[in-house]
Amino acid sequence: MLIAGCAQEVSTFNPVPSMYEDFSVFRGDEVIEHNAGKNSEIAGAVNLLRADGDVEVVASYSAGATSAGPLERGSWERLSGEFLDALRPFAGEIDGAFFSLHGSMCAEGELDPEGYLLEETRKILGEEIPITISQDIHGIVTAKMLQHIDGVAIYHTYPHVDFAGTGERAARQLLRMLNAKSTKPVTVRVQIPALVRGNQLITESGLFGNQVRYLQGLHDDPRILNAGFQIGNPFTDVPELCSQVIVVTDNDEEFAREVALKAANEFWGNRLEMHVELIGLEEAIEQARGMKGPIVFTDAADAPSSGASGDSNAIVAEMVRTGYPHTVLAPIVDASAVVRAVEKGVGGRITARLGGSLDRRFTPIEMEATVVSISEGTFPLEKWPSTEHAGPTAVLEAGNITFVVLSRAVNLVDRALFYANGLDPKDFHSIIVKSPHCEPEFFDDWVEINLNVDAPGSTSADLPSLGHTICARPMFPLDDDVEFNPEPQVYSRG
Repeated sequence: MLIAGCAQEVSTFNPVPSMYEDFSVFRGDEVIEHNAGKNSEIAGAVNLLRADGDVEVVASYSAGATSAGPLERGSWERLSGEFLDALRPFAGEIDGAFFSLHGSMCAEGELDPEGYLLEETRKILGEEIPITISQDIHGIVTAKMLQHIDGVAIYHTYPHVDFAGTGERAARQLLRMLNAKSTKPVTVRVQIPALVRGNQLITESGLFGNQVRYLQGLHDDPRILNAGFQIGNPFTDVPELCSQVIVVTDNDEEFAREVALKAANEFWGNRLEMHVELIGLEEAIEQARGMKGPIVFTDAADAPSSGASGDSNAIVAEMVRTGYPHTVLAPIVDASAVVRAVEKGVGGRITARLGGSLDRRFTPIEMEATVVSISEGTFPLEKWPSTEHAGPTAVLEAGNITFVVLSRAVNLVDRALFYANGLDPKDFHSIIVKSPHCEPEFFDDWVEINLNVDAPGSTSADLPSLGHTICARPMFPLDDDVEFNPEPQVYSRG
């Protein structure tokens, strides 16, 4: 069995392109070694396959990067070329393949990178071997992908925690297809013209979780090979962006249609309740001013994990303008400010112009700051199977505001950045969190309130403000009076 991977989530509204150098690349046995002991899709697949004594697991290539802007053309050509070249030695030598993909990649000149990779993979490995993939719940499985795979396993959790479990489900389908030659995967997809963001999408506590659990429960049915929801990444403006239900059965198209239609219709009926409610920036700051704290300001519009550049100063700028009195902890990307901090050293004073170093929609604010600490910027996340590389990182104290200034954007889905730089969020009245949702224990379980702020940025939950031009229309909430006329699409390679 062959293992490979290529994953990145992209915001097409982020003006800063991704480059080849942003990716962590592993080749051959490095792929398996890098994932050993981790809660990752590849680890889950490898462990399940190896538990079958008759299976030998080999790996070709994997590449992954923090979410960001679309991949630059030359970088995409290099990355895709390496991925496909690494497959060639295995042509005619393997019995099946599992690919760990995201589903929301986008590159200059290629709006469906994963679809391209799968199409070219078939030319190399042939049409006979089974191929399954894993995808993020924010991915976008396309028609081209479905034409070249036999099954897809999708995360069942948000915030995501079932990485390994998803890889296991994809690998389990592979084993079933090899051990029972009569297995004939039939996939039904129902696309839903809706993009939703909000707390109701949290699968542990929100309305969406009930819908996901319906599909999860079906995995005990022998007719089901895989089933899942995708709510898309609303910031990846590509032709097939949407929410969708994907059901893979063992040669039971009628049952797949029934399940997919039921789930899709329920999702559509709940779209208004699931969509996010944001609080205006001025209102949020005024509300927090009179509260005891601690308080979280969620700045999902500048979430690097969703594809933003991480250099927004929108909340801090308004705090400075209005004389916000409380202590604030704020992450921000500004490589030049870090350079000046390193030059001055710990204890030195610098004048920093913070904000808008990458995304010019933000106007820098000038701050006199003390350099509190400097670090190399490498740290593991609390739960995700990832080590982040933020580059040189400086903690700057400017009056009541403490900045953690990064050289480059990384996933900020927990408290790991703060802890790695000697900071405890509980020591501050207000914490700016650049992630749409975190595990409750990280913040929500102990803060007084979490204010989901309507701030500008390339991953704003105010979706109509972004300016989609490529995805299908009409689309809720981008348009008014959107109708849902479900049309199941059937895919089978048998």
